[in-house]
Formats: sequence, C-alpha cells, structure tokens
Amino acid sequence: MRVMVLALVALLGACAIGGGGAAEEAASGPSPFPVQRGTAERPPATPGQAAPPEGAARGGIDFGQWRSADPAVYGPAFQTQIRQRFANQTNGELRASLEANGFACEDERRLDCRIEIMERQCAFDWYVVLERGSREPVAGFEQMCLGANR
Repeated sequence: MRVMVLALVALLGACAIGGGGAAEEAASGPSPFPVQRGTAERPPATPGQAAPPEGAARGGIDFGQWRSADPAVYGPAFQTQIRQRFANQTNGELRASLEANGFACEDERRLDCRIEIMERQCAFDWYVVLERGSREPVAGFEQMCLGANR
C-alpha cells in the first residue's frame, strides 16, 4: 500500500512539473505565433453617416423631430413629404437633391438612397427608392432599438 501511495505521489509530482520542459519545446519546433506585444494594427474606422438635423436640412427636407417621433406616424408623413417634393423628377435630379440632404445613394437597377445611423442604442433608417420607369418615389423611416426602452 505504501509503495502504491509513493508511486502515486511521484506520478502526480511529475505531472505537476510539466514533463520535458525545454527538451519538449525543442522537439516541437518554434512557435508559429511570434511574440510581438503591442504591434497589432488598429481596426479600420467604421464609416458612418451624420445624423440629420431635427427640422429642415440644408438641402430643404424637413426631418422634423425624428428622435422622439413614433415611426408609425413619422414614416408615412416622411413619405408624403418626399412624394410632394420630388414628384416627376428624373433619377439624376432626385439623387442630387437627396445627396444634398445627407443621403448616400446607389443607382444600379433602381435609385436607392439611405441615411443609416446608430444613436443611443437605436438604429434609424431613412430611405427613398425610385424604381426604373416609375415617377413616384417610395420613402420611409424605420427605427429599431436594442432593449425594451428607447
């Protein structure tokens, strides 16, 4: 019994020490991960859009009190304003005017202009879309907040 206890203690001691040490490192080769602390590159800055003003923008669109607005009421009112303001404009005219109001636009199969921002754990999205062959833009506003309260 004593011999078994001594063998167990010796075995546990060998495991605690870690075995081969330098001989084991030499056998496995150098580490593929160089140790150069503090040399990682900074992550790229995320390009973000500026929040539109509450009220009229420089380009003339009235964004109203969007921070405290109910999206179910604000969205349709925003669409009505966009449709009245930009009725019968060409894609080029509409794009230039929306970009002057802070929208970022893409024009591939359709004209798609957006303002997307994050503020106080809420994502806000204004969009204006003009399909090819259509004369009336579709516009809207969406808000999504993390958590139950805004």
